[in-house]
Amino acid sequence: MISTSDFRNGLNILVDGEPYQISWFQNHKPGKGGAVMRVKLRHLKKGGTIERTFKSGEKFEALSVTRQKKQFLYKEGDKFNFMDMNTYEQISVDPVIIGDLKDFLKENAEVDAIFLESELIGIEMPAIIEMTIAEAEPGIKGDSVSNMTKMAKLETGADIRVPLFIKEGDKIKVDTRTGEYVERV
Repeated sequence: MISTSDFRNGLNILVDGEPYQISWFQNHKPGKGGAVMRVKLRHLKKGGTIERTFKSGEKFEALSVTRQKKQFLYKEGDKFNFMDMNTYEQISVDPVIIGDLKDFLKENAEVDAIFLESELIGIEMPAIIEMTIAEAEPGIKGDSVSNMTKMAKLETGADIRVPLFIKEGDKIKVDTRTGEYVERV
């Protein structure tokens, strides 16, 4: 059991029967009454964030979350197929678990599969990845200095806003957390 005095960022706990990860906390001592702990919690399965206040000394059950290296193989129907990098065992994953990262998955990409007590709850990719532009409208000469953007299609089929000077075939870096252009490679 974990007490509020043991809270730290990244700690996984069970709150009201649901798995959460602490993303922020603050010990607060009001002028009257006992100390309380203000906490921002991210739901491990659904991804939403909530704010809660707990009395000092409340106890919670700790959860064990493990990560395993997986390699994305291919998409079959609406399922995504991954292979374990150590055992070569293949698993099929629902798109709900992958979420918005499906726009950035290309064949042979290495990811971290996150398991909550043997149940797959998510996929984590590197924060910045390199992608190739598959389709882009040509830019207008002289617009290379401005901060205007245009839509372009990545090799995976995802649409992204890029500067006007980016053209078809260019390699760019993309932030997988926000889905935004970072820089040209």
